[in-house]
Amino acid sequence: QVQLEESGGGLVQAGGSLRLSCAASGGTFSSYCMGWFRQAPGKEREFVAVISWSGSRTYYADSVKGRFTISRDNAKNTVYLQMNSLKSEDTAVYYCAASRQYGPTKTYDYWGQGTQVTVSS
Repeated sequence: QVQLEESGGGLVQAGGSLRLSCAASGGTFSSYCMGWFRQAPGKEREFVAVISWSGSRTYYADSVKGRFTISRDNAKNTVYLQMNSLKSEDTAVYYCAASRQYGPTKTYDYWGQGTQVTVSS
């Protein structure tokens, strides 16, 4: 059983930056691909980014490509999401998730509780 805990959310002005972290425990972190998802009020949860087991491959949603960067530190059992040039439409609860397969549409077995990101315009 893998436990995931996000942190780093908050309130930021449009154009600003935030760095989200997701700490994993209870499993072999390097056995999992890690993804970030988000859910805005009244909308369905959507894929943001995914990183492969070693971090050699990444994939982003078009809406964040060029602005967000996903990375991981397997020694610290942590995955990060660096978010730059934030827009009001990035406002959402951000979740990290773990999957044994790589890709945005794969089954994610474990999820964190989420962290709120609010971008003011």
